[in-house]
Amino acid sequence: MSAHNTSSVTEFILAGLMDQPELQLPLFFLFLGFYVVTMVGNFGLIILIGLNSHLHIPMYLFLFNLSFIDFSYSSTIIPKMLMRFVLKKNVISYTGCITQFFFFGFFVISESFILSAMAYDRYVAICKPLLYTLTMSPQVCLFLLLGVYGMGILGAIAHTVNILFLTFCAENLLNHYMCDVLPLLELSCNSSYVNILVVFILVAIDIGVPIVTIFLSYGFILSSILHITSTEGRSKAFSTCSSHIIALSLFFGSGIFAYLKPPSIIPLDQGKVSSLFYTIVVPMLNPLIYSLRNKDVKLAMKKSFSRNIFY
Repeated sequence: MSAHNTSSVTEFILAGLMDQPELQLPLFFLFLGFYVVTMVGNFGLIILIGLNSHLHIPMYLFLFNLSFIDFSYSSTIIPKMLMRFVLKKNVISYTGCITQFFFFGFFVISESFILSAMAYDRYVAICKPLLYTLTMSPQVCLFLLLGVYGMGILGAIAHTVNILFLTFCAENLLNHYMCDVLPLLELSCNSSYVNILVVFILVAIDIGVPIVTIFLSYGFILSSILHITSTEGRSKAFSTCSSHIIALSLFFGSGIFAYLKPPSIIPLDQGKVSSLFYTIVVPMLNPLIYSLRNKDVKLAMKKSFSRNIFY
């Protein structure tokens, strides 16, 4: 029987990030600034890649999708979070909470798999440059993207079904700024080790499979780079991957810290702070990392600005 039939709770109150009244307004403007930068950066990168034909290659196809995912899941979380800073009580309905949780799960799982697809693309580009066009054909890219979003949908459904089996009794104050699985499990009056085990297994798959793919890809890349005799060639290869490594470290590091350690080791409040990195900071930094550290993107930006100034 699903929670929808058994729960007496019809809405949740989101506790937000912290409960200091004097910090609410400064935090509102801080996170509003983060949100604006995230929206402008990711939407700008989507338009830039769409309008510049020389960026219509697999690497930028994946970057286009990464920006779309970051744009979307920031919009799933931050607007509701901002409301907590200006309202005394930030209420979300049971249905609204489950919907937010589903879309958050879909986008965050899709992000982990799009990052692994990008790592595989870099592996082919550096280790098998002569076979790159053949290996990363449009059909292969489409297959990889279907896999990315397919895993996102399957993971989101599995997590959501796990939550739908929970019952929520009298207590409805959710200790988070969004509807996430750990605070929902903490609030439920019938959660068991089975629910926690399901979460752990699903998160281990959603993080573990991409990390294994990424480690293998970068292991081969590193081996290939070390065999490059010229210092310039080695430096160029490292530069190609450096922005990707920064994004990977931020995203997976904060995700592992938040989900793959027992609550007894990391209290929920600390997990809440670490979740800021993969929900807010990483989507904001991704377009900055890729645009500021990528020659092709910088060239496309210069051309676009020159064209606009000319017109």
